[in-house]
Order: sequence, then C-alpha cells, then structure tokens
Amino acid sequence: MTKKIFITSGLIAFAAMNAQAIHTVVKGDTPYNISKKYGISVNELYQLNPKVQDGKISIGESLVVNKSTAKTSGTAQPALGKIVLKPKQTIYGITKQYQISEAELRRLNPELDSRMKIGDEVILPQANIAKYGDATAPVPVEANPAVISQSPADISIDENTYQIQEKDNYYKLTRKFNLTQKQLFALNPGLEEKGLKPGEFIIIKGSVAETSAPKTAETNTYTTTSVSDEYVTYTVQSGDTVFGILNRFGVALDELLSLNPQLSQGLKAGMILKIKKLEAGYVKKSGDALNVVLMLPFGFDTGDAKFRTLSLDFLTGAKLAIERNASKGQKLDIKVIDAGNEASFKNSLTQINAGNTDLIIGPFFKSSVLQVLDYVKTQKIPVVAPFANSDDLLKFDNLILVETNKLVYAERIVKEVKDVYSDQKIYIMSDSDKSNANYLKTQLDKTLRNASVIVVNSAADIKLDQNMMTGQAVPVIAILASEEDADGEAFANRMMALSKEANNIRAFSMYYSPVFERKVDELSQANLVYLMDRKIDAEGSFEKEILAEYKQKYCKTPPKYAIIGFDIVNDMLSRENKKGEIFKQINKVQTQLATKFEFEKTRNGAYVNKGYRVVRLVPN
Repeated sequence: MTKKIFITSGLIAFAAMNAQAIHTVVKGDTPYNISKKYGISVNELYQLNPKVQDGKISIGESLVVNKSTAKTSGTAQPALGKIVLKPKQTIYGITKQYQISEAELRRLNPELDSRMKIGDEVILPQANIAKYGDATAPVPVEANPAVISQSPADISIDENTYQIQEKDNYYKLTRKFNLTQKQLFALNPGLEEKGLKPGEFIIIKGSVAETSAPKTAETNTYTTTSVSDEYVTYTVQSGDTVFGILNRFGVALDELLSLNPQLSQGLKAGMILKIKKLEAGYVKKSGDALNVVLMLPFGFDTGDAKFRTLSLDFLTGAKLAIERNASKGQKLDIKVIDAGNEASFKNSLTQINAGNTDLIIGPFFKSSVLQVLDYVKTQKIPVVAPFANSDDLLKFDNLILVETNKLVYAERIVKEVKDVYSDQKIYIMSDSDKSNANYLKTQLDKTLRNASVIVVNSAADIKLDQNMMTGQAVPVIAILASEEDADGEAFANRMMALSKEANNIRAFSMYYSPVFERKVDELSQANLVYLMDRKIDAEGSFEKEILAEYKQKYCKTPPKYAIIGFDIVNDMLSRENKKGEIFKQINKVQTQLATKFEFEKTRNGAYVNKGYRVVRLVPN
C-alpha cells in the first residue's frame, strides 16, 4: 500500500482559495504574506482592494487576490506542463526538484493544498519539467483561468521600472541593470534608508541629479593581498624584500620560487606573486569586503578536545559555504578564532577587531555568547548563536538565535492535538529530563477541558482505552516528547502495534526519528505527525549539488555538524549586503541544505528562528 507525506511550513497558515479568488484574512496574515501566496505584488493587492491601501487588514475580511483574467500581457507566456504526483512527493520536494518558488507554484496551482494526492496533476513551467524531470504534454495557460496572466519574468511596468523580487539584493540589481549603487540610490530617494522590499517598484533607468556619475559598473579597490585561481596573491610594494615576504606569510623560499619562476629575474614593485594555495574564502581581502569572524571551540590552546571534532566538522561545512558565496562575487574576509572552552573564552575576545568586524558566527555556549555581546555592545555587531537559546538572550537586538526553542515545537504539538481531540485519553512519552513532557501536559490541561493527560516513561505504558459498554478497544492520542533515537524506535513500534488493534490512533512527535522514514506505510496507520528542524531532501537538485561538492572536497558524506555549519554560514552570507546590513533581509524565509530559517524578532529584541516543517503520514 502506498502512502503520501505532506510537508507544511511552520508558523504559516494557508487559507483556501475559492473559485472567485477571494482570500479570507486569518490571524497572522499581512499584505506581504497574502500577496506572496497568490503570486501578486503588494501594490497589486492594494489596487485590487483600495480599502486596505493603508496596509490595515482585519481577521475575517475578504480580499480579492487575482487580477482580471481579461487582462492581457504584451509578453509571450512561457509554456506550461504538468507532472503526475507520485508516492511521497510533497510541496517542499516539488519546489526543490523543479527549482520553483512556493509562491510561483501556488500561483500556477491555486488549489494546490487540496490537490496533492497520488495521481493528481500539478502545473509547472515546461522548461523546468524538461530540465529537472519527465515532461508530459504542455498545458496552455488558458486551461487554468485562475493562473495570473502575468509571467514571472514580466516584472516591469515599463522599461524604466523593475519590481523587487524576494531574493534581490543591491549587488544583483547593480549587475543586472549596469548601475552603480550610488546611481541606484540617486534614482530612488529613500531606498538606502528603507532597503529593498519585495513587491515594490524601483526606477532602474533615467536621469539623476548627480550627472557626473559614470555609467559603468562599480570598480573595486583591492589591498595588496587577494585571491586568484585558488592562490593567495601579493602585489609587491616598493621597499619589499623576499625575506620580508617570507616572514609575512610564513612560507618557505623553495615554495615561493616554485610558484613564481619569474622571481629568478629579481623582485620588482608591482609584481604579482602567488603565495600559497588556500581556501578562497579565508584569504580574500578587499577594501569593501565583508569581515566575518567564526568562533569555534577547537580547544587547541587549552588542550580541551571535547568539542574539537564537532568544531572541525562545522568548519568544513562553513568553508564550503564561504567558497560558494565568494565564487558568486561576494567579497569576504574570514577570520577563524579558537574559542577554547567556557573557562578560557575571555582570552579569545581580544582577537576580535570590534572596529572592523561585520558579523560574528559563534560561539557555541551561552556564557560565551553573553561575553561576546558585552564585548561588542558599543558597535552592535550582529552575533549569530548556532546552538545557544534561552530567555536571558532575548534582550539583545543584535543577536540571531539559530536553534529553534523546544517550546516552539511543544506549542505546535498542542495545536495539532487540539485539532483532533475528541475526548480521547492522551499519553505523553517522556525522556529522562521530563521538561518537555511536563510543559506539554501543562499546556494541554489548559487548552483541553477535562482532558485525561498521562505522562509515561516507556512506550509499553501507552495502552488503548476500552469502551465500557461494548468492550471494544478505543483509540488514544500518543505524543513522543523525546529526541532520543531509541525512544523514537520504541514509540514507533508501539504505535504500529496499537494501530492494528484500533482504528484512528493519533500519534505525534516533537522530534524526527530515523524510524519514521523507514516505516512510512506502517506509521501512516497511526496518522503520525512529526516536526523536523533539519532534514535533507535527497531528491532536491540544490541538495544533490551541495552533497556532491562536499564529497568531492572531503571524500565523504557531510556529518551532522558539517551540514549545520554549511546551512548557518550560507544562510547568513546570503542575507548580507556590501554594507553588512544583515537585518534588512532577516525576514526572508530560506531553506538551506537541511535547515529551514524563518526568523522572527522577539518583543525584547533578539531574532529567533521559528522555522520547522510539519510532516504528516496520511493513510489512503
């Protein structure tokens, strides 16, 4: 028997689109989220609904979300095709495999959520199907009147304007339209202050007040050290000596001569020397480079190797991310600092040049994070905490917390249970800590009136209820509140056994366990719903590319902390611009190799990641 898996994004509620393309506002909706869902710009949403021109919407309010189908576009529409859904295909998997955004996928398929069964057809750009999958007969645009007539590429009102897309940044726009950043700001007064906002239009052609600005791409001024063809290169300055260069870079004379045969003619000012072959991201220095510090607990100086393997793995993933971003033109100056252990960490702070650092990734431990925040409190340098996450960190508005708080998962499980609760007995399988289980019980007792909620230590203690009148087995709700794989295995086995004795068992898990993927068919009989923070979509083209690059570089599959290192560094660098203004793009929802990043600013100030995926195993 084949089953299907649905993956939905955490914290995002999708309302159904009716035949008239009307959206009913629900809690959490914003004009931007609504326009993104239906593939229209915020300006278009305002044009369709003049009453919300000021941006204020109310829960329950009905909004028109489709442009008139009578509207025609002067641009030829791209050919569309369709795929037939196979077992285990999901919305998330389709977006990754066919390289299409979820917003565009939903634009082409307005009733997507209700048409994700095996055998259902999903419309995609024909070019994407041909490139990333098996093409079928093209589907004309007219066959789907709910699809907006505007092509994704048709994003200009005229040749002088451009509609900002979700992944745009200043660097991409200046390259795309052959402008300097100065010219872009001159054409769009106020843009530098407010930043790029998806859906808004900007001017990309026209006369500017500063006519003296040259109509050429920006030039970059580099220092004497740079990277070329995977080598650190150095431009010889007047007064340099070979001995001085050797001491400066710590290389041997024979190495320098072998890389630079021209030295046999003597050292001359202006000569460009290859110094040594190093990772590009760690040596590239330029006047407008982004200065990034990585603080990892290697423990070399303290002799503490407890977290050394973890740190080395994290660094391999980080290096891959740095190299990818550098190859795309991002100018990076990376400094790796041995953060030691918590006791010795204070000594590491002096290695941070607070006056010339744009981003700090790490350290790992909360006490160390607090010390870094205090050290850079004057400069307000953005600090990314990969693993630390506690309430006393939330007051720092320059802090980005990557690790999703466990309470976020617990609250989602409570919501899921509430949606299916019908006087069943509820079991919570705890780990030795019991904090997750106790929190769940407290919240369920508050949410569900007179519910019977029982915390157990073993899967064997989860038992079916019994109908006093008929003697028949009555289904129960069971929740796994442990992230230990052994507990996941025991819980899964128990759910599979109970689902054979009674229908409509409802199983939930705060965490992913490998057995959930090995036993999809069996666990679907228990209607298992579980949450994932990190999981690689092995069928995605982006994921395949990264895994292949890592294996080619390190001759192995990336371990857990290499994946985390790649995801965090790649995500942070992708949000940066030349000015280091990471917070201007912090609201973008992005999924990297395995981690979903969906940052939300807390009331106190810090940015916390609330990104996760909800996986549902649904029986046919």
